[in-house]
Amino acid sequence: MQDLQYIEIETGENPTAAVIWLHGLGASGHDFEPVVPELGLPEDTAVRFIFPHAPNLPVTINGGMSMPAWYDIKAMDIDRVVDTEQLRASADAVAKLVEQQKHKGTPPERIIIAGFSQGGAVAYELGLSYPERFGGVLALSTYFATADTVQRSEANADVPISVYHGTFDPMVPESLGVRSVETLKEMGYDPSYQTFPMEHSVCLEEIQDIGRFIRRHLL
Repeated sequence: MQDLQYIEIETGENPTAAVIWLHGLGASGHDFEPVVPELGLPEDTAVRFIFPHAPNLPVTINGGMSMPAWYDIKAMDIDRVVDTEQLRASADAVAKLVEQQKHKGTPPERIIIAGFSQGGAVAYELGLSYPERFGGVLALSTYFATADTVQRSEANADVPISVYHGTFDPMVPESLGVRSVETLKEMGYDPSYQTFPMEHSVCLEEIQDIGRFIRRHLL
């Protein structure tokens, strides 16, 4: 996969921490730009937000139409038949962004990997397999697509994970969020799980809690 293009926002000069935030199917890095001011981060802190754009890929469930996607979804049954090779390739592409942050002086333990829907599935894969410790993983309205194949790293065996889901989500049923949390616990992780009365989206209360997660683990 080619190097990812992305949007970069810094909340202050000389950031010492970073959040890499992945969008969902058919969207772009612009989707989550507006959340930065809503996170409630202290004015005297500097965090670099990176919002990558997924490449255009043919998506089977949409008639093979090409659109921004982290991987192909081949069937929309409850278990989500996905192209795991493409998913891992996307995780590898995001890992290159992590390497860029390391070269800028931000180590992985000062980086949070976040993702919504498809982006959350990539966040799970990268966040649990990366060979160096991350600051945390945020999974929004998503599912653990590679639970059976992820090569977990010892470095992230106890990485902080926060999972969020809408109780009225028609795209990714909340049962998939619950299953992800149960699977994570079976693997030895200790994820937090919160739901909100919303569909396949985000809400202000969720964004504010994400802000608290960032403050707790990065600032």
